[in-house]
Amino acid sequence: MKLLRFIPIKLTAFLILGIVIGTYFPFTIEQAFIVTSILTTILAIIFIKIKDSKNIAFGSITFLLTISIGILSVTLSNPNNYATHYSKLKKDEIASWHLKISEVLRPTAFSNRYLVSVQSLNGKKATGKILISQSKNDIQTLLQVDDELQIVSAIETIKAPLNPHQFNYKKYMNGLGINNQIQLKTNNYIIVENPKRSIFGYASEIRNIIIEKLKKERFGKEELSVIQALLLGQRNNLSSETYDDYKNAGAVHILALSGLHIGILLLILQFVLQPLTYLPRGKNIKLIFTVILLWSFALLAGFSSSIVRSVTMFTFVAYAMHLNRPSNSINILALSMFFILLVFDPSLLFQVGFQMSYAAVFAIVWIYPILQKVWLPNNLIFKKIWQLLAVSLAAQLGVLPISLFYFHQFPGLFFISNIIIVPALGVILGMGIFIIILSLTNILPNFLVIIYNSIITYMNSVIKWVATQESFIFKNISFDNNQLVLAYFIIISLVLLYNNTNLKRVIYLASSVLLFQLYTFYVTHSIQQHTHLIVAHQINNSILLQHNGGNLVVLTRDSLKSDQFTKNYAVAERLRSIKNLTIKNAYLYKNNSVYIMDSSALYPPVEHPLDYLILSQSPKINLDRFIDSILPKKIIADGSNFNGYIKRWQKTCLQKEIPFHYTGEKGAYYFNTTSY
Repeated sequence: MKLLRFIPIKLTAFLILGIVIGTYFPFTIEQAFIVTSILTTILAIIFIKIKDSKNIAFGSITFLLTISIGILSVTLSNPNNYATHYSKLKKDEIASWHLKISEVLRPTAFSNRYLVSVQSLNGKKATGKILISQSKNDIQTLLQVDDELQIVSAIETIKAPLNPHQFNYKKYMNGLGINNQIQLKTNNYIIVENPKRSIFGYASEIRNIIIEKLKKERFGKEELSVIQALLLGQRNNLSSETYDDYKNAGAVHILALSGLHIGILLLILQFVLQPLTYLPRGKNIKLIFTVILLWSFALLAGFSSSIVRSVTMFTFVAYAMHLNRPSNSINILALSMFFILLVFDPSLLFQVGFQMSYAAVFAIVWIYPILQKVWLPNNLIFKKIWQLLAVSLAAQLGVLPISLFYFHQFPGLFFISNIIIVPALGVILGMGIFIIILSLTNILPNFLVIIYNSIITYMNSVIKWVATQESFIFKNISFDNNQLVLAYFIIISLVLLYNNTNLKRVIYLASSVLLFQLYTFYVTHSIQQHTHLIVAHQINNSILLQHNGGNLVVLTRDSLKSDQFTKNYAVAERLRSIKNLTIKNAYLYKNNSVYIMDSSALYPPVEHPLDYLILSQSPKINLDRFIDSILPKKIIADGSNFNGYIKRWQKTCLQKEIPFHYTGEKGAYYFNTTSY
């Protein structure tokens, strides 16, 4: 593969390998530093003695050193590895914290959430990051980036999901170096006056000023929320309906400030600044102004992690365009990835935004020129349409395996939304920035507001129409990490074969397809052997999942409420069918008696000791007397019960030495088919 002949690509690949090793096989800072120092010394000795960078020994040590640098970067970026981390200082359950807001997260239906950096703990300097949440019922003042708080509180561990195949928020936050959270209450914190300011705080303040200015203009509510997302990276006010429309239309990337927006902005700047090339050293001046304006836009958008990542990537792309050597594009992209992972945060490698950005851009750089050779019409209109379609096809092909892995769906009409919206996005971005400048200077004419509002309305309408074509949205596609890797092997083999058809590449493609099919067949066959009965957790509802081979029977009181959870479970487990049934009181599962006692509190008609008792809907019973008369071997309480009842039942079971499982604490319960 010719790409791997280029040194930047090799170095980036080995850095990624080091990051993966350092993530899954943790090192201490001392260990990682010693290994890196030894390899650096060996490399220096080899270079001094041999003085030949093409020597095999020199190359081998260089790549080993790159791997160790990846390991070291992961180790250094892990806050838990430092002696000042709050987890190593905390002794008392209730502690005094000095925290600084570093990022305002998208709020949930019930609370506002913030990422904070720890400044001190009980008066001692401390480091680390914590998630804090603030109930909307208790809100007195909305917090902003750089606000500092004094809090007296205990910390909680971020909880793992209670049901199988639910989004693992705990794992996601752990990947950001955050393990704990604090609940803000009206009486447990104060806001520190005159906190120290950072560039992120100034950026956030500028963005808030712009948002307040735009709110005073005559934009529609939904249009304004889209404008904030497109231009400022602020998606907090987007309705769930609008977000779902963009997702189903395959255009959700438009709502997140990312590589697409910065790429379009770069093209606009290349056109606008073209006259500078006629000046002495004009090309260099143009590059400098391009980079300054790109980073000014990042400041305008609040310096979010995604925008900083994208601007960094396209700063390298701008340099590649400055060199005017298309063959260097992939090298430059590889260097930008190397730089971002090494300097900013190696954990970005595991974030879906980072993966999709680079997959799309690499695919465009590599696959788009090939698609252009397939057909290049002479008619100017058809030529432009085909170019847009080719870019969209290349990008979608690049991100397809990642999309299937994370989102389990594929929008069949993505090309329509991209052909219509992406060309307009340049106008929307350029005009939007112009409108922001006019609004800040209080000279924005009303006719521009009307025109811009109409453009956004039209874009939303197109997206909504595409999203309503549900027969073209392929949902609930089972796709795991092994299929992700094999799918990329197929795509790469296919592109290589098209570039140069020979027997070896035919074998690569055939082998990739065969491996993908064999693995899919193996997993599907394995699923047929699975049999489970699960009590799932859902607040104010009772759910039992009977998983039998490729089929799922859902026993529940409210099938509408459990619909999304059961669909996610079925997709993850590759199940063929879902059947919803109303839950009954008594079942026999593999010779084990199961009785579900609901609010009616009826005793089970059993002559023998009961194997499993499931308590739901807060039945008013004397559990002590029930245990003495029925002799249950295991008691399970689901999410439909009152917390006060749960605590009383736990205490009774502890006294009676009966195993007790509450799904709200221990998660879903998997039945053991062997008798006690």
